[in-house]
Amino acid sequence: MTTSSAAAGVWTCPFCPLACDHLDVRVGAGDEPLKLQGGHCERASQALGHFASLPKAASPEVDGQPASLDSALAAAAALLSASRQPLFAGLGSDVAGTRALYPLACATGAIWDSAGGDALVQGLRALQDRGQFTTTLAEVRTRADLIVFVGGLPMAIAPLIRERLGIGDAQVSQRHVVVIGPTDSDVATLAGWAGAGVTVESIAPQGDLFDTLSVLCALVAKRPLANAPTELRALAERLHAARYAVLVGAPPRLPAQGALIVESVHQTVGHLNRKTRAAALWIGGGNGAATANQVFAWLSGLPVRSRAGPRGLEHEPLRFGAARLLDDGAVDAMLWVASFDAQSAPPATTLPLVVLGHPALAAQCRRPGAVFIPVGTPGIGSAGHVFRTDGTVLMPLHAVRPDALPGVAEVAKRLLQALPARSAA
Repeated sequence: MTTSSAAAGVWTCPFCPLACDHLDVRVGAGDEPLKLQGGHCERASQALGHFASLPKAASPEVDGQPASLDSALAAAAALLSASRQPLFAGLGSDVAGTRALYPLACATGAIWDSAGGDALVQGLRALQDRGQFTTTLAEVRTRADLIVFVGGLPMAIAPLIRERLGIGDAQVSQRHVVVIGPTDSDVATLAGWAGAGVTVESIAPQGDLFDTLSVLCALVAKRPLANAPTELRALAERLHAARYAVLVGAPPRLPAQGALIVESVHQTVGHLNRKTRAAALWIGGGNGAATANQVFAWLSGLPVRSRAGPRGLEHEPLRFGAARLLDDGAVDAMLWVASFDAQSAPPATTLPLVVLGHPALAAQCRRPGAVFIPVGTPGIGSAGHVFRTDGTVLMPLHAVRPDALPGVAEVAKRLLQALPARSAA
């Protein structure tokens, strides 16, 4: 016998930057995994497969051995208080969990950086340098008549991007979809999108992606370019003629200097907005990364890759990257948070380690000097809120299979209370 979620039709998927809210979850019996219903999404289905319909008991571990929650909290607090420079990384949590992590980071002088921070910072640096004009999923779905994907289709990151952007819907009578720099699979996918009210086009890069977008930006700005490719000239004309053009990109798919590509897109949008309407939409920040950035920014005034240190609040978008800090030996302890993704294991390190994560991560944290505390997943075992990829929309998460695991917020608050007075001062 199976049942759907307690509030059918109101489940929000927490496993993707799109935070889709039009699907539901089927809860079975015993060890049967949760299953998606009401539609198909490979990413959501894979993630749900890590959750049994009847949750198994999960206990904390200290040095690879089972422990009580109180003992694990005491060990984790001692580890963090002994650190001269801790790193809070991963940051896979909801709004409440992230809000509770912030005072803990301040009390320990921690640097904070989310999983996938390299991709997230590409957009942040472009925003900091020149500003941006972005849009929402709903606005694209209801208004955009020209959608340009930059650097290919983000299907692996956001499988239902077509549906969420309304490609094929009747809300906009005629749309033209362009992919700059498509893969072979992108070309096949794009061909399948063509139909009533939708025309499609793919454009191979002229040089690398940055070169291509720089030429497009110059053409949109109506600068004289003698040898510009015909396809890019035609696209520039389409962008000027569109009622509402949207350039869509996925920072995790961009090369190492992706901030330059993001900035080129923003410049193109800026030129267009002088006479028509255009915007950018960046797809990323799944598994709580976008939420971490938003919450830390509104609490501290600074985004990820910042620190509450002896000199006050500091932001270093390059120097405070988690991978760089670990490689350089610049931190001496790490707190890793991964409440959504059962496969988001902490980076390999011999440093003292505290992990607040999905119970499946316990096996990868069994070693001396490590504390593992299993936490609930918002949107599965508990309610919560996450920010969607478009940054301005806060999505509610509803529990489909309540469990007894503590949330990140509860654990972080108790860790703060357990810190010695000299560290919390």
